[in-house]
Amino acid sequence: MQPSDAPDLPEHVLANREHWDSTAHEWVSAGERSWASDEPFWGVWSLPESELQMLPADMSGMDAVELGCGTGYVSGWMARRGARVVGIDNSENQLASARRFAEEHGAALELVHGNAETTPFADAAFDFAISEYGAAIWCDPYAWIPEAHRILRPGGRLVFLGTTPLATVTMPLNGAMCETTLHRSYFDLHQIDWREVEIDPGGVEFTLPISKWIRLFRDVGFDVEDYLELRAPADQQENKFQSPAAWAKRWPYEHVWKLRKRT
Repeated sequence: MQPSDAPDLPEHVLANREHWDSTAHEWVSAGERSWASDEPFWGVWSLPESELQMLPADMSGMDAVELGCGTGYVSGWMARRGARVVGIDNSENQLASARRFAEEHGAALELVHGNAETTPFADAAFDFAISEYGAAIWCDPYAWIPEAHRILRPGGRLVFLGTTPLATVTMPLNGAMCETTLHRSYFDLHQIDWREVEIDPGGVEFTLPISKWIRLFRDVGFDVEDYLELRAPADQQENKFQSPAAWAKRWPYEHVWKLRKRT
């Protein structure tokens, strides 16, 4: 049976809910490893927090939200740094794992089943918002970026990590790994539907050309504090997801945006 909010949700939100509910069991082991780590690490290459500095070192007294929290380990890391943390996710099955891990690790998280494009949170409710492969790629940026802006306080920060537009345009249309060939229009990037591809079918993802990201941030009311293009470590041998290790040593498979809401 579909949740009561299902008829009001966009097609891509429903598609991604179905995808993540059906695959949540595949992410339990990864969630366990991440929850067990006191030092945060990020992205497909597990790059250290000391390098990326995604989180404030001290979050005491801060209200923080994770947009697309999955198994909740980023929320757990923020709670350990002193924040009051809310996590929202589109998948109830992912949240079931997050609730179990939070209880096992003694983390006082508020976990909400919902769509990060239209959250139930009040205006200016948070000091800090973050997304690692949650809203960052699974939600429409023209919906979730304004929503993140709404729920942040003036001067609040939004940090998110996802797939670069360069990686997306070099992924073959059948879902195979990134190549050195361009397979789709860079300027037309927005919604990418992986549901019917031949290799590793998934859900509906989103990205934008860099210029459109910047214009969106400006129009919504965010200033860019930093932009990182992530490189696979020199000793990385194993391919991850759609990224061959050798490819990601030459071109950025992932990027990080660090934004601040204008006062």
